Amino acid sequence: MKIYSVADREFKDYGRVIKDIDFSELVKVLEEGTPLPENVTYVASLPALEELPVMEALTDKFYGELPIQIGYCNGHNTMLNALEYHRSSEVNVAATDAVLILGRQQEIAEDYTYDTGLAKAFFVPKGTAVEIYATTLHYAPCGVKGAGFKVAVILPKGTNLELEKKHEGGEDGHLTAKNKWLLGHPEGGLPEGSPMGLVGKNLCIDE
Repeated sequence: MKIYSVADREFKDYGRVIKDIDFSELVKVLEEGTPLPENVTYVASLPALEELPVMEALTDKFYGELPIQIGYCNGHNTMLNALEYHRSSEVNVAATDAVLILGRQQEIAEDYTYDTGLAKAFFVPKGTAVEIYATTLHYAPCGVKGAGFKVAVILPKGTNLELEKKHEGGEDGHLTAKNKWLLGHPEGGLPEGSPMGLVGKNLCIDE
């Protein structure tokens, strides 16, 4: 699979590199103070990250004073497995080298399927922060050359928490958590009952 860089022109359709906020302390705490499990682990909110000065900078400068949460997604992964999107931008900060497999919400078909052949992969160097636009499909990062990854995940507060109501039909049937719409791949190993939607190959960055 061809892997672009977030510094390449191709990334402009999916997001941008954030250059006006200092993420160095966040990277250090994430690198030294969070686990690197064999499987992918997502934590929506971690006090050790939210107590850092970057919390205020992100709240004020990036999210326009909206309440936010800072968590992480760590582990080992080389596969696509699923794609999700939110009604808001997501900030990812790489505490290790990582690869993001991304798509565009505009390319979801009317029956809420998405051809994985349209997705592109992007290398995110350690220490780099990127905004992933609200219309960008994304999921768990991938490691590089078999190594694990550690990536901070910043979103509006409450995103990815458990739903309070039942959702069925059309796009609503793909809502699997608050502010999270999911299209799974049949070979992605998702929990039983997860909404599918990805058609084509379950992409692997090593192929």
